[in-house]
Amino acid sequence: MKTIKLLVFSLFIISSLSTTAQDYPFKVVVIGKGEPILLFPGFACTGDVWDATVAELAKDYECHVFTFAGFGDVPAIEKPWLPKIKEGVVKYISENKLENPTLLGHSLGGALALWMATESEFYKELIIADALPSTGALMMPNFKSDFMVYDSPYNKQVLAMNANDFEAMATQMANGMTKEKVHQEKIKDWMTIADRETYVYGYTDLLKLDLREDLAEINTPVTILAATEPHGLEMAKSTYELQYKALNEYSIEFANGASHFIMYDQPQWFIENVKNALND
Repeated sequence: MKTIKLLVFSLFIISSLSTTAQDYPFKVVVIGKGEPILLFPGFACTGDVWDATVAELAKDYECHVFTFAGFGDVPAIEKPWLPKIKEGVVKYISENKLENPTLLGHSLGGALALWMATESEFYKELIIADALPSTGALMMPNFKSDFMVYDSPYNKQVLAMNANDFEAMATQMANGMTKEKVHQEKIKDWMTIADRETYVYGYTDLLKLDLREDLAEINTPVTILAATEPHGLEMAKSTYELQYKALNEYSIEFANGASHFIMYDQPQWFIENVKNALND
């Protein structure tokens, strides 16, 4: 891990560019040279979640590593959060003249990549890490986007939580997302330092997003890297087949035994499959 950090730091010194949330609703660090890859983290995470991935990819690609508004040290923005993030990313690509970038997204970041690809054929390919086109449908029977509103009892409860109660909730959630304690702590810390309103209302935006039918508009090549835990391989296969049935063509690989943060639970498998997708 120390070696990875040193490599990332060295690459940062040599060829990095930081774009702050003063210009866009996110911060971007650019590392490496080559064809552009945009790396979107999952909900509440910072771009640091991609450290090991960037250490490998930046040898051959120009990695644009995002941290979204309200997370890490990036200032919060007014809601609706997720639509503004998407609009900002599209603007960033245009203003920086990034031609046919690859989108690599984890969880929320994967859903964002799918959303962008339903509206444009500008992207070279999508690599989706444990993300679904409708998170809300996974969590609720008979789901409809209209069910998700900002002014809900659950949102009010989370907004009113004191720091200790919120940390306890974050700890419990993080423990189910990856196997190693050091990574559980990291995820918990990202959640606890997140802007609370962004955490609450931004997640409502994610749950409201339902791209299942819109997937039919995607013509960009899509590779999905999926975790099997906590419910096992067969349940994971069933879930992905159901959610992605409108997507005309895609390839999918399952990381057997990995939880949601595949890049932490099976780092070698993850980077090998990312590179395979890029090379196909």
